[in-house]
Amino acid sequence: MIRRLACALFLTILVAGMYFPASGESPKTMIGINVVLNTDVTKSILSDLGTHGTVLKVFQEINAVTIRARLGELDAIKALPYVEAANPDAERSGAPIDTVAAGDFLSGYGTWNLDAVNVTDPGVNNRQIAFDGTGVYVAVLDTGLLDSWRQYFPEERIATEYGISFGGGGGNMGTVSTQPNKWEHDQDSHGTHVTSTILGYQYGVNQINGVAPLATVIPVKVLNQNGRGWSSVIAEGIVYVADLKTGPLAGYPVVINMSLGGSRLDAVEKAAIDYAIGKGVIIVASAGNRGTAGMGYPGAYEPVISVAASGWIGEWYPGFQKTWWYSLDVTDPADPDEFYIADFSSRAIGDQDLDVAAPGSWVLGPYQVNSGQTSYYFLGGTSMSTPHVAGIVALMAEKFPALTALQAESILEDSAIPLDPGCRTVNTPYGYTDDYCWGADATGAGLVDAGAALSALQ
Repeated sequence: MIRRLACALFLTILVAGMYFPASGESPKTMIGINVVLNTDVTKSILSDLGTHGTVLKVFQEINAVTIRARLGELDAIKALPYVEAANPDAERSGAPIDTVAAGDFLSGYGTWNLDAVNVTDPGVNNRQIAFDGTGVYVAVLDTGLLDSWRQYFPEERIATEYGISFGGGGGNMGTVSTQPNKWEHDQDSHGTHVTSTILGYQYGVNQINGVAPLATVIPVKVLNQNGRGWSSVIAEGIVYVADLKTGPLAGYPVVINMSLGGSRLDAVEKAAIDYAIGKGVIIVASAGNRGTAGMGYPGAYEPVISVAASGWIGEWYPGFQKTWWYSLDVTDPADPDEFYIADFSSRAIGDQDLDVAAPGSWVLGPYQVNSGQTSYYFLGGTSMSTPHVAGIVALMAEKFPALTALQAESILEDSAIPLDPGCRTVNTPYGYTDDYCWGADATGAGLVDAGAALSALQ
């Protein structure tokens, strides 16, 4: 199972892993199995697979299927001559209408996290770069948006015509299904908070800037109301976005943000990622919140741009307890001595591919604990760092619409500010300090820098 990778910093940051049959579990236990073929899906193959279980979903674009079958059938399915890979479906973790009057938040307040990636300085109408995401679509594969999303975001910035929800997965729950309107009836808030980093948001009477405030977000709900989902469902969301890229969005750059993950790469999810990148989509995913236990997937998969979570020593600075997040000025360009890697941020183990780091501690955004009542929380996690990079990729794609996933990753890494292993002492909102230490496995190429990345893009 995959779970969305963030929670309020007032709570413990959690990580969910992948489904594995329990030790001693009966071979007769029914499970969902994701299968990738080494050939086209044909009627004869579907008929043969039907002797091992019930075929639930066919992914024609990536030659894959999902099956509900007994655990004891898994090895037999893997051994079939037309099967490239098969595994249990992996679990993943990641009201009233009141329209925002503004069309965008381009002139809104800058915040510490946008300052840290060199997009804004403190104050109003203080962007430091010439791009804003115009003409770029960012698909946020997450929990969808709250019922009250129009109280946070301009309607113009949300592609309601492409918003969609996918559910099911996990075998026992049935086939992957489409739930057209559920994307804007989320109860979890995670997808709304992630979207706010990309676009900015309305904060009372104030407007808060975003990394790419004129990009257009496509909300794709792949996680349920508890922030959980399955790789088969996520694969469906990825394929959906890839097909948009080759269909109605053929003339536009398309980026996917996935602030979610699990402990191992799923075969169908991998095939969907490869398919999307092959169609020109650029995918950014969270590194995971497992600390020294290693990165999550799909973030650790090499073609995906993965993001670790950094923090700033100006957090909760004495004398600025209530205003630090928008009033204090981060050194420009970012001074690595002012930054740290959060202890929850996943370190790269073995051949895992960690690319860059971005702000993922104490990021303020919309987060509702009471349905229909607007509220805001500081959240921490690689879920929060990921949309910073997805937004920067949108800026890069605005400048160079033919940008590929490989080009984007290479430029982000080459232009990043190196963050050497070390320790920092950081203030907390509780009046004491914490020490954070990290090694070379925690930073990737270093701190992402929007200005440098755009300058390097020729």
